Formats: sequence, structure tokens, C-alpha cells
Amino acid sequence: MPRDDNGEGSPLIQFKDVTFSYADNEETRAPALSGCSFSIFPGEFVALVGHNSSGKSTLAKLSNGLIRPNFGEVISVDRSTADEKVLVDIRKNIGLVFQNPDNQAVATIVEDDVAFGPENLNLPQPEIRERVDQALEAVDMTNRNTSILANLSGGQKQLVAIAGVLALRPRMIILDEATSLLDPKGRKKVLKQIINLNQRGIGIVMITHRMEEVLLADRVIALEKGSVIFDGTPDDLFVDRELLVRAGLEPPPIIDLVRELNSMNHSVNIPKNPAQLVEEICVLR
Repeated sequence: MPRDDNGEGSPLIQFKDVTFSYADNEETRAPALSGCSFSIFPGEFVALVGHNSSGKSTLAKLSNGLIRPNFGEVISVDRSTADEKVLVDIRKNIGLVFQNPDNQAVATIVEDDVAFGPENLNLPQPEIRERVDQALEAVDMTNRNTSILANLSGGQKQLVAIAGVLALRPRMIILDEATSLLDPKGRKKVLKQIINLNQRGIGIVMITHRMEEVLLADRVIALEKGSVIFDGTPDDLFVDRELLVRAGLEPPPIIDLVRELNSMNHSVNIPKNPAQLVEEICVLR
């Protein structure tokens, strides 16, 4: 769901000339992020890409105040992450899902794990029950509510982790390589639910190395050595071969097929998935 280009509404996340270094003395180590400025709006689906150590995970942690910039400012949900008093509210609205679902589990039973966040907000028990049920339904895991978490597949565990964030009723979810440890079946299931959540109006920022996942996004932000080197659509990214090489990105095979078809004087758009490309090919004359 793309942002409102009519200027209505404010950004959900704003980076204002943000620099961050993990070193105590910035002169001893290059910063993880350097001079980053951009905005992400409600309902957007943004893919965040780049080399390893380009700053993607650092950006995710800065977005909801897990860490705070050395220089510049991060504004999330109209509040500065520098203000410790508002961090709880920021994290309710900007959820973060990490790569390994096992590292996010806090309970043995699925519904207990999903309930952890709302319980820590001291919500009434009936409201906690309602939020847990709705969150599990949103990721199609209602029938696993009493399952032992350790017995689930990797994909199912990741869906439970997403449900745990959804139970806080966020406006945006940041997924940090959330599909990278999954098998193809688990990855497909998780991506389906991510798309469904975005279609319901929840903003998505998906950090990924998989370029076929980038095709699902409305917008791409590419990082190199801690700096933003691209901010635009997947179509614009994949036609810029020089930029792809610079960012160390390999376009998915479907892009090569589109290029080949267009070199044969066919007008084929870059699809979001193979099924869309098949539909276009079927109507070619």
C-alpha cells in the first residue's frame, strides 16, 4: 500500500541526518550509519536491502528506539526516540521481528507467548484474550493456539513471533531477515501473511537479501556502508545495473526474463511474482 502522495498525514518514521557508531570512540571505527535521512509513511511496504554490514539491522533498531543515534534524530510516531518516557509507546506502534524465531520466544505455549506483550502493558485479561485471538487469526495460527512452541516448524514459529507483535496493535512491523532461516514452504506462508497484513493497512519494512521478496514491496531503500544510495521503486532499482553492482544486489531470474521479452519488442512490466508474469505472457501477441 503506497504512501499518500497528496501530503496528507505525517511520516510514521523519520530519520534526520542520523549517524550511529557501535564504537565508544567514533574515530576508531566507521559508523554503522552515516548521515541517513528519509521518511516512511503509514501503510507503506518498504524493502530494505544492501550488503552485509551495510547498516540494515542498525536502522531497524534505531527505528523503534532499541538504540539511539549519536548524531541526528529519529522521529517515530511523532516522538523522538531520544525521549525515554515515550519509548514504550513507540515500541507498541513500531514492532520488530528478528531473524531467528527461537530467539524471540518467551513462553512454552503459543498463546502464552503471544500474550506476553499485552500482559506487560497491564491490560485487562478480557482484552488480552481478545488481542491474542485476533493476532493468531491474522496470521492463520488460531488452530495452534495451545501448541507447544518448540514443536512447530520454523515458519510457524515466525508467524507466532509476528502474532506477538500484532497483539500490541502496531502501525508498522519491521522484519529483520525474518524469512532467511525458513524453508521454501515456510517462507511462502510467512510472506503470504505479511502481504495480508499490509493490505489491511499495517506498514511493513522488510529487511531482506532475497530479491524476489523485493518485488513485493512498493518502495526500496538500499544502503551501502551506512548510507542511503537508493530510494525508489523496485522497477527503478532493477533497471539500474550500475547501482545493482554497487550495492552487491543480484536481480531475481524473473527480471532477466522480463528484459529478454522487452528486447524482443514486447512491452512487459516487472511483476510482483511469477504468476503475474505468466498472465502477461499469455496475452502477448
